[in-house]
Amino acid sequence: MPGLRPIARLALAVLLLPLLLAAAPLRAEITVTDLLDREVTLPRPAQRIVLGEGRHMTVLALLHDDPVALVAGWRLDKALDAPTLAAYRARFPQIDAIRPVGSGNRDISVESVIALQPDLLVLSLMDRGDPGMDRARQQVEAAGIPVVYVDFFSHPQENSIPSLTILGRLTGAEKRAADFAEFYNSRLERITERLADPAITRPRVFIHAHATPQNCCATVGAGVFHDFVTTAGGTNIGAEVVRGVLGTVSLEFLIGADPDIYLATGGAHLGDRSGLVLGSEIPADTAAASFRGLLGAPGFSSLRAVEEGRAAGIWHLFNDTPVHIALIEYLARSFHPDLFADLDPAETLAEIDRRFLPVSVPGTWWVGPDE
Repeated sequence: MPGLRPIARLALAVLLLPLLLAAAPLRAEITVTDLLDREVTLPRPAQRIVLGEGRHMTVLALLHDDPVALVAGWRLDKALDAPTLAAYRARFPQIDAIRPVGSGNRDISVESVIALQPDLLVLSLMDRGDPGMDRARQQVEAAGIPVVYVDFFSHPQENSIPSLTILGRLTGAEKRAADFAEFYNSRLERITERLADPAITRPRVFIHAHATPQNCCATVGAGVFHDFVTTAGGTNIGAEVVRGVLGTVSLEFLIGADPDIYLATGGAHLGDRSGLVLGSEIPADTAAASFRGLLGAPGFSSLRAVEEGRAAGIWHLFNDTPVHIALIEYLARSFHPDLFADLDPAETLAEIDRRFLPVSVPGTWWVGPDE
């Protein structure tokens, strides 16, 4: 402003400031399309979230150095397992201030959610179609609280990265979500590209879910571990007889099916049932002993896959986290050892810990017949 005295220039600037601010563009709303093709809009990144599944805290942790600060409430159905909760409490003591909004299978307290005044309620595709949950969602939305559906469980291969991208957008962590997506996809492509040759023989795999020697056998039809097995180059026997995600077959069926590979899933919850024990804070020798006990049980010990050393045990809770990319690597190496000898799934887990997670939880995540 040539020709104006300094005081006059300052006065003019003060007068023009409100006009300049009014003309400045406001931060755009955030709009995403969720897993049910519903548009969800937030005026700004969410800072108070209610989680429909407590264990999705570890999914938020892939996106934020302090995920606990974002969570006002959570449903205790599908909560964090005790060792993981303890590890997060040690790093983030404020986790005990998170309020429960439901505890049973697929129930949620609308009143508790609304009282927390959250920016966002995150539900799972497992909530879809349940009449009680549909009513609850409608009531929460009527109170002005946006609801988004994500999925890390029903079809993890298809939906984990889109779901993580949605949460990244809604919480202002787009870059971190994109970085993890690149990490995940590069490893997945390495597997799918090598398995693209139709001449490759895909072993027939029996997935024994929640594996115990008694009441054989829960197995998987579609989704979840079926996706992991097929992506890793196997054929899921259970898909031939089970309609839906989970079903039961007899021990006689398993013996008659004569799988090339026997794959058991387990967790700490099976310890009192002589089942496969794996997961957070489980020592490797404890996991190995439980697996030997399972394979030595009547019926299982006579399986060709067990006799030939083609059996493995895996942590069941890989079924609800994008970290399952390390499991897919483990399965690919187990099914096709010559093709994937260079894969190091343990190092993949270690890199996820280093690059993406603020809390590292030790444990045993898989076990073979010779361990």
